[in-house]
Amino acid sequence: MKKKFIVLILLLSLILLPSLLGSCNKETTKYTSYSFDYFDTVTSIVGYAKSEEEFNEISERILEELEEYHKLFTIYHRYENFENLCTVNELVNGEHRTVTVDKKIIDLLEYSKEMYQKTNGKVNIAMGSVLSIWHDYRENGISDPANAKLPPMEKLTEASKHTNIEKLIIDKNAGTVFLSDPNMKLDVGAIAKGYAVEMIAKGLENDGISGYVLNVGGNVRTVGTKGDGEKWVVGIENPDENSEESYIAYLELSGESLVTSGSYQRYYIVDSKRYHHIIDPETLMPSDKFLSVSVVCKNSADGDAISTALFCMELDEGLEFVNSLSSVEAMWVDVDGNIHYSNGFKNYIK
Repeated sequence: MKKKFIVLILLLSLILLPSLLGSCNKETTKYTSYSFDYFDTVTSIVGYAKSEEEFNEISERILEELEEYHKLFTIYHRYENFENLCTVNELVNGEHRTVTVDKKIIDLLEYSKEMYQKTNGKVNIAMGSVLSIWHDYRENGISDPANAKLPPMEKLTEASKHTNIEKLIIDKNAGTVFLSDPNMKLDVGAIAKGYAVEMIAKGLENDGISGYVLNVGGNVRTVGTKGDGEKWVVGIENPDENSEESYIAYLELSGESLVTSGSYQRYYIVDSKRYHHIIDPETLMPSDKFLSVSVVCKNSADGDAISTALFCMELDEGLEFVNSLSSVEAMWVDVDGNIHYSNGFKNYIK
């Protein structure tokens, strides 16, 4: 799927959803802004404010913080005189160096280690050596569909020998990060976007700002309620691209996050078969169990990680996992289009 097509789908979603979010009350007005600059996706900000000037001030604050997280967490771009995860992954004379990084990176990596344990290894930011191979083959397949190929399993298997998260050495006191395996790379794609959204949303809440929805490439985080005190209505996109129904469910949220992982979002085609971007750490192949998994919880970072983990679990395992967590609900769409819910998910459905 070409990036322009992805952007078009997301943009259409963002155009449709604000019409469902309700009208303004007498004291505040609803405003919306968009950005295409961060985390390789579309960002929309919907909020209620007393004036456009007030909304623009808060929107600019959100985008400035999002830009900072984007620059820190990217593994694809380095910036002059700036240490980020791209420079952490770099080799100097065949070895990684000890890198002094911003506290935001330390906090993200420590959180990622916690999620590795919580998901029993289903979410592993040390999988970069494997994921980078898939990334390269996918990009080549998208740019040259006639010659699209799958990565050789021998190559993936060899790369998987360098995914031990214990080789990620974090010195919190010194503020440094070091990868002790020279063939290891970090890839925080399953966590970084949701983590950034959550940190920004918490900052708004701590400053008493309410009545906003942040949507960064499908990572939706509501901050309080709408301006009239009603809950936000957020749609879950239909993974069946041939369906006339754009959304398969509408949820009412107030302060919660909705994150969806889907096989229809980033993929390429080899021999008429679609291969998406969510790689099962056990098979080293795209997980083929579901079309999409949506998670509702308070914390957007948790939602990002858990939705990815559930995508790689069998349904029974995933149901047991979600039902063991506090204030986390999920909805699965399997490959046959059947929908499955955790115990309390339907409580959010409008």
